[in-house]
Amino acid sequence: MPRETMSARERFHATFEYGRPDRTFLHPQWVFGDTVQRWLREGLPHDQHLNAYFGFDRLEMVPLNAGVWPAPETRVIEQTAHWRIVEDEFGAVTKHWTDREIGMSQWLVYPVRDRATWERYRERLNPDAPVRYPQYWEDYVRAQRGRTYPLGIHAGSYYGWIRNWVGMEHLALMYFDCPDLVHEMTEFVGDFTLRLIDRALTDIPDLDYALIWEDMAMKTGPLISPQLFREFMTPVLRRVTRRLHEAGIRIIMVDCDGNVDDLIPLWLEADVNLVYPMEVAADCDVVRYRQQFGKELLMIGGIDKRALRDGCTRAQIEAELRTKEALIREGGYSPFVDHAVPPDVPFANFKYYMDLVHELCTFR
Repeated sequence: MPRETMSARERFHATFEYGRPDRTFLHPQWVFGDTVQRWLREGLPHDQHLNAYFGFDRLEMVPLNAGVWPAPETRVIEQTAHWRIVEDEFGAVTKHWTDREIGMSQWLVYPVRDRATWERYRERLNPDAPVRYPQYWEDYVRAQRGRTYPLGIHAGSYYGWIRNWVGMEHLALMYFDCPDLVHEMTEFVGDFTLRLIDRALTDIPDLDYALIWEDMAMKTGPLISPQLFREFMTPVLRRVTRRLHEAGIRIIMVDCDGNVDDLIPLWLEADVNLVYPMEVAADCDVVRYRQQFGKELLMIGGIDKRALRDGCTRAQIEAELRTKEALIREGGYSPFVDHAVPPDVPFANFKYYMDLVHELCTFR
């Protein structure tokens, strides 16, 4: 007898709390704009929503503004046909590519370079500023009552934001050359986050998940040692996750690219229990992780984007997905292409992949 159809919210909790979902919760897939343009040329309907067409579930975040406010004024100091160099009022200088979508901007000078620049920068990070919340917040809160989709809240970044402010190499040196400043910045992020989210946790007492963003690993391993993680990040993370637990939130996600082998146990120690997108090219193996960490670790991702690209056969696509079939059946896991789908993935391959996903993820 078929299982009763669930709402996206019911399906989210049944999937990640090892219940009995009608099918696995499917996180909306990240897709590059150039990829979508290719798919439109190859048969993707022009008049449909991408997530609805492929059958992804609805997933929303409380729309809080956690950025520097107001945004710093900028001026272009050099420009060619392929890139432009921009300087902002904090003295930060970045090189932006104008002839491609894929490819990160290059930092030439970072906005935070010492204590003086940090103190100036943090003036734009007032968690109590009215612009942090939507203007018609009470209307938004009313709209969430009785929702049928999971709603989450952003819970900060305890390496990633600071790395963006000072630079990866500079931060690596600062942990040893000026640890007091790094401790201060990390504690500031924790205080900022807790003050920012407190009103939302109070006004919407039934949030479904929290999300932390880090991107603190490269292809071969993390950008920070376990010792430094535990010294600088763990105490602050635990303060934040404790408040989330008090608000009834049990699913705390972290978005981190690269090889996360050595980071997973550190996150679990701090009560961060769902990791994604699990990049296969960085040797992330969701099957191995389940064997190693058991059901304590929840996962989204782990589908090798390279198995979907031009020249790959349907047999190759199916073989990649079938390796995750036991995980899908066990629960606590959802398949997801292990980052944004690149433009070398044809529409026919992705559609075939998604048809297989729905076949394997539907429980009867």
